[in-house]
Amino acid sequence: MNPVYSMDSILGLLDQLFEARQGEWWDAFFSDREKPCPFFIEYPDENLLQWVRSGDLKPGKALELGCGNGRNALFLAQNGYQVDAVDYSEKAISWAIENTHKADVEVNYICDSLFEVELLEDHYDFVYDCGCFHHIAPHRRQTYVELIARTIRAGGHFGLVCFAPEGGSGLSDLEMYQQQSLRGGIGYTKQHLLDIFAHRFKVELIRKMQEPKDDEATFGKDFLWVALMKSRKSGS
Repeated sequence: MNPVYSMDSILGLLDQLFEARQGEWWDAFFSDREKPCPFFIEYPDENLLQWVRSGDLKPGKALELGCGNGRNALFLAQNGYQVDAVDYSEKAISWAIENTHKADVEVNYICDSLFEVELLEDHYDFVYDCGCFHHIAPHRRQTYVELIARTIRAGGHFGLVCFAPEGGSGLSDLEMYQQQSLRGGIGYTKQHLLDIFAHRFKVELIRKMQEPKDDEATFGKDFLWVALMKSRKSGS
């Protein structure tokens, strides 16, 4: 093992505490497409559909982090966006590619860790994350925020869907390290999200996700937060 001598080596050392949730775990998770998982569906998030259809978001270059089966990336591509989509799981990426081919649209899918993938600076008009952030260990939060802030253009937006307290594990940050587990994902309070993101983004909206009505072809669960934020870069 290499000695700990830099911030990167400290982060890498802490990553090892949570190795059980790396690429192989997610491959196993996405292998059974028939299991009763809420987001193993074809429909986009209700908030994403609302933002696009209302014109709150304009077509441009988009990046999705933790794209899963590609349902949101596919929706963005169908609505005029040029989309890059990243996921750690090869199984998830294969599923997403299949769905995109069926729809006859183009999405650039990338199988990689979001902390290792090469992303261009000031490149995206919109970055979206549904379900990735709450699986990121506390020591990686700041890296995550800076990654997004770096890749978004001035005036660009960041959309987030993540666990509220009732949807997450209920563990404190300290307890996660003591147990070496995120226990299914971290539940955040509204204030916690503001504390994490407001220094880099203007938070325009935080609300609970809306459950779809019977006739609505969207995804929504009320134990999730929905947030829309705007870059604080000069010119925005």
